Amino acid sequence: MRPILRFLDDELIERIISEARDVLCKLGVEINNKNILSMLQDHGATVEIDNNHVLFTDEIIDRALKTVPPSFKLYDVLGNETHNFSEYNVYFTPGSAALHILDYETKKIRKPKTSDYIRYAKVISRLDNIVSQSTAFIPADVHEKISDSYRLYLSLLFCEKPVVTGAFTSEAFAIMKDLQLAIRGTEEGLVAKPLTVFSCCPTSPIKWSDVTSQNVVDCAHYSIPIELVSMPLSGFIAPVTLVGTLVQHTVETLSGIVISQLTNPGTPILYGGSPSIFDVRYETTPMGAVETEMIDCAYNEIGKYLGMPTQAYISLSDAKQFDAQAGLESSMGATLAALSGINSISGPGMLDFESCQSLEKLILDNEICGMTLRLIKGIETKEDFPSLPRFKELLKEKHLLISKHTSRYLKEEFYFPGPVIDRASRARWQEEGSLTLWERAHSEVERLIKDYSTSRLQEDTKRELTKLMKAEASRYGMEFLPSECKKYLL
Repeated sequence: MRPILRFLDDELIERIISEARDVLCKLGVEINNKNILSMLQDHGATVEIDNNHVLFTDEIIDRALKTVPPSFKLYDVLGNETHNFSEYNVYFTPGSAALHILDYETKKIRKPKTSDYIRYAKVISRLDNIVSQSTAFIPADVHEKISDSYRLYLSLLFCEKPVVTGAFTSEAFAIMKDLQLAIRGTEEGLVAKPLTVFSCCPTSPIKWSDVTSQNVVDCAHYSIPIELVSMPLSGFIAPVTLVGTLVQHTVETLSGIVISQLTNPGTPILYGGSPSIFDVRYETTPMGAVETEMIDCAYNEIGKYLGMPTQAYISLSDAKQFDAQAGLESSMGATLAALSGINSISGPGMLDFESCQSLEKLILDNEICGMTLRLIKGIETKEDFPSLPRFKELLKEKHLLISKHTSRYLKEEFYFPGPVIDRASRARWQEEGSLTLWERAHSEVERLIKDYSTSRLQEDTKRELTKLMKAEASRYGMEFLPSECKKYLL
């Protein structure tokens, strides 16, 4: 039996949704995009163009909810299915768009470079329990105008896994779409086998910027899956109560669903978010707070009630170093998320309030993900009844180490983590150098990079990706891409 965790009963979910619809229809949403406002007006919404304000109707909301797919799939660069976002299927992906990386040598947080991103892509390509990559952090050695597309370019080049990504400018979408088309070949091929999920974020409270709302429209035009990432802050720019925050999250997410579905009915959606409580003592947004994690799990229940697959930023930490707090918060979040059935769990590798990535933490989090994936498989019988023969064998042999039953089910029943998790005796641990967790994780990072196998993406496709990226860079005065690209690709 698969264990499932719930925080809300159906009656409370229905009340939250009802209140959210009331806000949308009576208070409305600020949308700073004239074309979207015109579209909504054409569909019967009450729009104040000059004030960028719109009042929805129940009919518009109902129409949008009816066309959202109940599930969708993702595929890697080779066209192999990797994800089936449906029911309670769970997948992990690293957090996205960090500004910093935690440097193992100096133990300090710093700006990342292209070489760091390539190392990340090589590591994530080898982690079995994290089946998609993300555009995890922003290399500081390229023009900021190409930072979105450049990260996607490096991801598609060095790792075969599908990508969770996004754009901070509306101009970046065109090249990011073209990079995907270079791999799939045609728009129809990209629709049939989606390669990415784009994060699109409303602004709390109850607002859409021109850029983020345009990203929703652009993704919808090409049926590129969207994860709607609402970010209310409880007690600051959202009600202090968890239920009040859930109402606001529902308002903001439903508004994005309407925009996407009116643009192109059937656009794949992840009902997602990155909410947080606000810690008034430090004026911070703790992603590792238990209340933050409760909000994530609860809005997942609302999304599932509405018939959509879900996403959350939850398996991450606010710690500044690779320490016990980092493990505590990440493992607790991953466990709650998996038990709740959040379909796309974002966050492995992240530290410092979503602003920093660590390759060493990514190694540890991969094991946390493996343990939670084992947890949700639950407990099932496997030739356990009748029990008498097994215990006769045990009493006769004094152990079951070489029993056929043991060999048949050992790896199925037990999850065996890699060397980053220390399960050796003290004597053996000492003999092997008394390595700390950080040292073990770094050793594994270096091993995975050393053993990296080049992506099997066709060479002519790689050259096309590079041609597109060079052309985009030249638009902003960059004559050459960073030397690491030439070294590894050309």
